[in-house]
Amino acid sequence: MNETIMTAAAKEAEQLEALAQQPWLQRMPTYLRLSGPGWMQGAMTLGGGSAVTSLTIGAVYGYELLWVQPLSMLIGCIMLFALSYQTLSTGIAPFTAMRKFVHPGLAWAWAFAALASSIIWGFSHYPLSAGMLEEIIEVSVGFNLKEEGGLTRDLYLLALAILVWCLCAYTAWNYGGGGRAVKWFENAIKLLSGMIIISFAWVVVSASMQGQIDWAAVAAGYIPRSLPTDAAGVTTIMAALGTAVGINMTFIYGYTLLHRGWGRAHRELSRYDIVIGLVIPYILVTGLISIAAAGAFYSSDMNIQDKLSPAQAGLMFADVGLGPVTGRLVFAFGVLGMAVGSLVMHMLCCGSAAAEMFGWSHNSRQYRLALLLPTPAVLGVFVWSTMGAYVVLPTSAIAGFLLPVAYVGWLLLNNRRSYLGEDTPTGRRALMFNMAMVLCILVVLASISYSTSVKLGWI
Repeated sequence: MNETIMTAAAKEAEQLEALAQQPWLQRMPTYLRLSGPGWMQGAMTLGGGSAVTSLTIGAVYGYELLWVQPLSMLIGCIMLFALSYQTLSTGIAPFTAMRKFVHPGLAWAWAFAALASSIIWGFSHYPLSAGMLEEIIEVSVGFNLKEEGGLTRDLYLLALAILVWCLCAYTAWNYGGGGRAVKWFENAIKLLSGMIIISFAWVVVSASMQGQIDWAAVAAGYIPRSLPTDAAGVTTIMAALGTAVGINMTFIYGYTLLHRGWGRAHRELSRYDIVIGLVIPYILVTGLISIAAAGAFYSSDMNIQDKLSPAQAGLMFADVGLGPVTGRLVFAFGVLGMAVGSLVMHMLCCGSAAAEMFGWSHNSRQYRLALLLPTPAVLGVFVWSTMGAYVVLPTSAIAGFLLPVAYVGWLLLNNRRSYLGEDTPTGRRALMFNMAMVLCILVVLASISYSTSVKLGWI
């Protein structure tokens, strides 16, 4: 860790200690200014999986399943609280902690799953980014090659995907240098998250003004009342669990904390950071997309399939009265922001996972080259044109199956005195913490069991 980061972290620690006795409201402005790693988690989760899952929840199930994504985020949030507490108390890298204090096999499975999922997700995110850029260009200047079809349009989408890759690679490469680049990236993510929220809020407000939103049904939809019994519905719930806090997010989070130089004094800040940067943006964005889709498409006479791509949704939003600017342009900007932020985080996850598995420094050239491992995913534009956005849902569901790998490891670490020492939770605090973590694991395992039972025809 370079001297600049250590100096900045020490100054932050002094500020936080001075604020510790202040009322909650007086602490919030400083917490907001110093926040960062949580926003990066938000950028990672607000990707193509979240967009497509949210569209499906609203378009196919109306307001009935609005509760699914907040519940999924609550589960992930509790586990990230545990990871931040452990990492900031010890200063030990998460992979090292898992390998040394739990089991090397579990650590390697975790790292490999994070690396693999980050690469696989690119095959859906680059085509999604290219498709949204295509929408923006078409609505803005009228240029499109959709009617051409075939190889010509695929090459056009490939060029757009490469443009997105250049932006993501440049950002991730410079983040690897640490120092100001880390803070710059975190501030850019905050602005990007704000833009995404504003974009989808615009869509919902426009739909509401046209009488398309039933706000009483929206409120009722956040209360769990039923579970779908069809395979598509179960896959959607599994996708929500997989995209709220995915296996690759669980891996990269600890390293974003360490890259900021955070330590014991930042433990309370880290919890607020997760709520401010991840939980609130996620619930707002996914809720807004689902509400807009439910109001515009549910119970309509449109041909709604259970796999709805963002580009199709934009056209349909425009057709139901929102117009090309709100329905397509603003919506496309929001989805593009989600995809780009997620792609950068995928690169950072690949770099950290590879560095930990092979013992490379996070300042090394090998680490920076590992950031580019998802590069072949730009070729996903050729897959996307034939397979469509439905790739996102099963990929998200698979990510949900991998979550217990990390969750069980964190539960074990939370009770390892050889790891946490005097910071090991005890008494009532330990009981509450462990009960919450066990409940999270049971919910994920129950969803996996339920999903498997439905698909095998047992339910």
